[in-house]
Amino acid sequence: MNITLTLRILGALLIFLAGALLLPIPFSLFYGDGAAMAFIFSALISLVVGGGLFTGCISSKEMSVREGFAVVTFGWTFFALFGALPFVISGAIPSYLDAFFETMSGFTTTGSTILTNIEAMPASLLLWRSMTQWFGGMGIIVLSLAILPMLGVGGMQLFKAEVPGPTADRLKPRIQDTAKLLWGVYALLTIAEIILLMAGNMGFFDALNHAFTTMATGGFSTRNASIAAYNSAYIDWVITLFMFLAGVNFSLHYLGLRGRFMDYLRNEEFRFYLVLVVAGIALIAIFNAGGSYPTFWENLRYSAFQMVSIITTTGFGTADYELWPVLCQYLLVIAMFVGGCAGSTGGGIKVARLLLLAKHAQTQLFRLIHPRAVRLVKLGDRPVDKEVMQSILGFFALYMAVFVIASFIMAGTGMDLVSAGGAVVATLSNIGPGVGSVGPADNFAHVPALGKVTLSLCMLLGRLELFTVLVLVFPTFWHK
Repeated sequence: MNITLTLRILGALLIFLAGALLLPIPFSLFYGDGAAMAFIFSALISLVVGGGLFTGCISSKEMSVREGFAVVTFGWTFFALFGALPFVISGAIPSYLDAFFETMSGFTTTGSTILTNIEAMPASLLLWRSMTQWFGGMGIIVLSLAILPMLGVGGMQLFKAEVPGPTADRLKPRIQDTAKLLWGVYALLTIAEIILLMAGNMGFFDALNHAFTTMATGGFSTRNASIAAYNSAYIDWVITLFMFLAGVNFSLHYLGLRGRFMDYLRNEEFRFYLVLVVAGIALIAIFNAGGSYPTFWENLRYSAFQMVSIITTTGFGTADYELWPVLCQYLLVIAMFVGGCAGSTGGGIKVARLLLLAKHAQTQLFRLIHPRAVRLVKLGDRPVDKEVMQSILGFFALYMAVFVIASFIMAGTGMDLVSAGGAVVATLSNIGPGVGSVGPADNFAHVPALGKVTLSLCMLLGRLELFTVLVLVFPTFWHK
């Protein structure tokens, strides 16, 4: 483990963070919210620490997989630690632990919040809160690969450690070109959503914030009532569309922008994702029929929004689904574990993993009936390597183990079992709202300190897909 090289790259990331912390200052000055100095001081602290690490830690060695795991895990942690400073220095969130929780929720695109009155927050801090999700959505490390040549060496190690999903595919031979393409598509879709939201009479500031957090599948809003505050069918459908797109593999969006639209339907994971979303919407609409929505279209609107919001792990809300029939709630809880496609900004287990797990189970049953038959697990037309299947099985086992252990810890803090499990799945799958006392109409302000630390770790584990973080626990990781 080359600690010197790791610290040098972490220093470079903090320098980047220092620059990002300056971006909300024009908004602070425009709105006169008094938070400009908090961003200046936060940027200076990040710059001094980052500059010290970058200049003081010199290493000529190339990055290995070990350094890649360490940089991603500690990079995300450093961003949350230093990104929380504007909230604390401005006094908007006096507790550093609460500010850390909020910022970790942002960078991991979780969307769980401790804020009880979002609309009372300074505008520039709300923008920074949304920016943390936008940066975290496509990945801080991928962004760094795109704009910081100093991280070009060994970049694939970082890319593999950060990109969500079973595999990390390059679109271009050079990793920096791949990162730039992904971020280009990401930015283009964000701009398109801003324009469409403003066309629905949403102001520029709110449109900017909600586009940032939609494409990141983050779910932070500038309103206490989230998207429900706008009471607009047009805005609901626009955000539903972009949440769905954010849950798709961004490689497919790149191909689609090049005119290869049929690649969407040729992709087996996308077809399975589409079936899950459509089936989920249909079932919730059926179970909600005759309920609180007087017309078919209104029922469809709210059912579609909540289903897409949950399955893509965005977490926006237009309705309190805990008031819906129990079967609807069960479906949404199941959707919380699913997540988006591999290579999307969504969290959860991922559609590709669930599809391959189902195929693996089918293959095992087939072999019981035909023990001499040779049958491979395929994704599309390509056989899946045994190593990939082993990784998926290991991921699923670890995911459920972390869910159970974290739920026990949360229950130990005094939360009821439903709320404890709901809080864990909401953070481990990077969704935001859960069930029980952390449902869509509630927040995480009442969670005890130990619970906030546990849930912050769950956010990190979920965003970096368990292996990247848990591998650091093994003592052999740090030795030759």
